[in-house]
Amino acid sequence: MVPARDVERARRAVAEVGGGIEIQSMDLTDPQSIDDFAGDFVATGLPLHILINNAGIMALQELKRDAQGNELQFSTNHLGHFRLALRLWPALVRAGGARVVSVSSAGHRFSPVVFDDINFERRDYDPFNAYGQSKTANVLFAVALDRRGKDQRIRAFALHPGGISSTNLGAHVGWKG
Repeated sequence: MVPARDVERARRAVAEVGGGIEIQSMDLTDPQSIDDFAGDFVATGLPLHILINNAGIMALQELKRDAQGNELQFSTNHLGHFRLALRLWPALVRAGGARVVSVSSAGHRFSPVVFDDINFERRDYDPFNAYGQSKTANVLFAVALDRRGKDQRIRAFALHPGGISSTNLGAHVGWKG
């Protein structure tokens, strides 16, 4: 079962690699959507051997917020993945040796997580600082999750995927994939 914000686009992508994969709607900025997806997966009783937190947005030129008031890059790139991993925890434990991989970025160097103002309520919004703090949060999440999950044989990692020129991640800054 694969979650996707754009189910039709995901179906086309899956068809290119052979199909046979169930796609279910999920929006990382919508807590109920995450809970519904994870609840459906956990209810199958299947183990989850690997969770790859890969969805993301980068460098939105204007400050945007999710329905809960969170800065949109932080919401999409970190909070949604955090909630998804938490809700899928029973399936990860069931695997008896699971991995959680968070796709971060060298962009984590742009900013630490500014815990006193994560949502840019008291400081000027900067697209790359917002992106950077969301990617720093990915790294911190992986370190903390790895420490907490070790006893249940759940290991966590963060990685920098390399260049993004063939993706649409840079769409907000004019980079075409």
